[in-house]
Amino acid sequence: MVQNNYEILGVRDNATKNEIRLAFRKLALEHHSDKGGADAKFIMIKQAFDDLKVGKRFPDSPEDKKQKSRVTHGTDVEERKRRNRILSRDVSKEIRAAQEWLSALSRVNTTGLRLFGSKELGEMEFERKSTNALSIKGKFWAGSFTYDNNIFMWGSITNPYFSDDESNTVIHVTSGTFKMMDPVDNGFTIDNGAKILVDNGDIICGNIKGIKELIPDPDGRVGHTITKEHFTELIAPKGKIIAGTVQETTKLAADEILVYNLIDNIRVNARKIQVFGSKVNYDVYFELKKGGMIRFYDKGSGFDISDDAILKLENGKEFFLDDLKTLKLIGYGGKDITYNELDNLQNKQKGSSSLPFDIGKINPFSKK
Repeated sequence: MVQNNYEILGVRDNATKNEIRLAFRKLALEHHSDKGGADAKFIMIKQAFDDLKVGKRFPDSPEDKKQKSRVTHGTDVEERKRRNRILSRDVSKEIRAAQEWLSALSRVNTTGLRLFGSKELGEMEFERKSTNALSIKGKFWAGSFTYDNNIFMWGSITNPYFSDDESNTVIHVTSGTFKMMDPVDNGFTIDNGAKILVDNGDIICGNIKGIKELIPDPDGRVGHTITKEHFTELIAPKGKIIAGTVQETTKLAADEILVYNLIDNIRVNARKIQVFGSKVNYDVYFELKKGGMIRFYDKGSGFDISDDAILKLENGKEFFLDDLKTLKLIGYGGKDITYNELDNLQNKQKGSSSLPFDIGKINPFSKK
């Protein structure tokens, strides 16, 4: 039997607002993760409290939750887009409010906890800790946000690529690390063109994915479309990026990058690059900085590298990865390939027994 929201909070059906509020505070303290509680229980308690504030007796059913997903339902495409743009702008406004609230806490150097977000999409819990770190729980849907210390994220991050630039998701950490908590076990992802910028720290996350969108031809030709790329971007110029599988239209730039697989339209720019999985395919482009190294941990001929995977040195030299595999520089289990080693290899045409070269000047890191 499904508990109603009064039962979840442990109060009588005709409880006063003050009784409900006191019950919520007591349970929240008991079940908050900082006290060793389970996140799922805390989220259920918080949702019951939010529901009762608007007079809602029972929690959402699975069908209700599906109706509150990011993409609204219906047959009119333009109406769905219009509705989603409105939701994105609403969330962006909430994120601006969160920014102002945290700035106020920072000025007086104090802690605080508040909910921000959208009833339709789900609220996020923002908490400024005594260490000055920021904890965010819940899915980050839209909006631009800057913080000057560590951010610990319990949730996924997406971007309303269908909306205007004002609603785009940009999280900027000026001093500290951005870390998703147990992202693989929890299924936390970054997708749809979201941007994470860390000036002086690391980015630790799960799987990453961009998106390609078919839009009507800008010249108005009937029946014609063009592909618009919405790159998910992670940038940590002085730190590391540690990620799972990266796929479909993503850019990574850092001093050091550690990833699992790279699949379909990926750009990687770093001084030190390490790939732990077995796939580097479909338009993957590496740019290695001077003095750096690149390492592929997979062993044997089963390493899946497509013909168009390219490695470029900072001085402009470019190589096909499958030719480096033929030379047994990669695919044999964790060998460091240094910048100097690559720079000193003789330039030959692609397909030669020695080394590839000159496939043209490509700059996939340029803004589109």
